[in-house]
Amino acid sequence: MAAYYVNDNAQPNGDHEVHVSSCYWCSIITSKTYLGDYGSCPGAVSKAKTIYWQSNGCAHCSPACNTG
Repeated sequence: MAAYYVNDNAQPNGDHEVHVSSCYWCSIITSKTYLGDYGSCPGAVSKAKTIYWQSNGCAHCSPACNTG
């Protein structure tokens, strides 16, 4: 299980990226929301979509949930 967070600030394309807490990019985000502990990214991204409908997995730490 890993702790997941969603970036409260959208990317230029409107996506709110979902990160594992150990991801470098997560460590430099200044505003993020804790999503919970998950065994993999799909559950975390689903939770993030209840907060920000346009959510996407980080290409670095959650590539299986990154849609580009």
